[in-house]
Amino acid sequence: MPLQLKLFFTALMFYTRIPCPKNIDHSPEFLNKATRFFSLIGIIVGLISFVVFFLTYPLFGVELAVVFSLIAGVLTTGAFHEDGLADVFDGFGGGWSKLQILTIMKDSRVGAYGVVSLVFLFLIKYLALVQITNFILASSLSTLPAFTSVAFVFINYHTLARFTAANLIFSSTYAREDETSKAKPIAKSHSYKEVVGVYLFTLIPFVLTSWFFPLFAVVLLPLFLLVFFAKRYFEKWLDGYTGDCLGCVEQLAECLVLLSIIGLWKFIG
Repeated sequence: MPLQLKLFFTALMFYTRIPCPKNIDHSPEFLNKATRFFSLIGIIVGLISFVVFFLTYPLFGVELAVVFSLIAGVLTTGAFHEDGLADVFDGFGGGWSKLQILTIMKDSRVGAYGVVSLVFLFLIKYLALVQITNFILASSLSTLPAFTSVAFVFINYHTLARFTAANLIFSSTYAREDETSKAKPIAKSHSYKEVVGVYLFTLIPFVLTSWFFPLFAVVLLPLFLLVFFAKRYFEKWLDGYTGDCLGCVEQLAECLVLLSIIGLWKFIG
């Protein structure tokens, strides 16, 4: 199997529940290099979510179609990033030192802070996606067919969120000193190829969308601010990031992209 294809399947196996060839494993070397396909995984997850929305919309309408698309995304990734968000809120909500925070985050049980964070997370995603899809389907603002525009929304909010988490990897250091973290293999090192891969697979849908909606580029500003403040916060308390921190940033970035799109369209309107 060609190296790049093996790296792609490594990323697909690690970040999703999509079946992969049996000879693919969690080799730390390949997981480090597979980071280059992180944004491509976002394209795949975004497409799956959109297809579910597209197929269920004629039967159930926008609201239920959005719910089914969110379920599809969670099932595709195995709630990989949502788990990180819940762990971070539990850790920082209940811990007062680096050791306490890391210990709580490592616990597989979900506490009150984690549950509350997930409730608000999905509430924001649901309401934002309903507003966006209703706006696109009801207006003639887009020069693209309506469902093509919706597809670009789904793809971009997934790819840009993973792009944001990857930038935390590229700009910070790994916090845990042991080998207990599930995300340890992806955090040790990266080369320019990982950076190029993440940016390339993010820019493809982003540039295509910006071609029709030039103001869409504005969504990058809150994402870079998120990376800046998340980096400062995690380094202050943990001396770096963990896999759960990446999941948390990814989920917050998904919400920021959707909220930014709503803000832009309100401004245009």
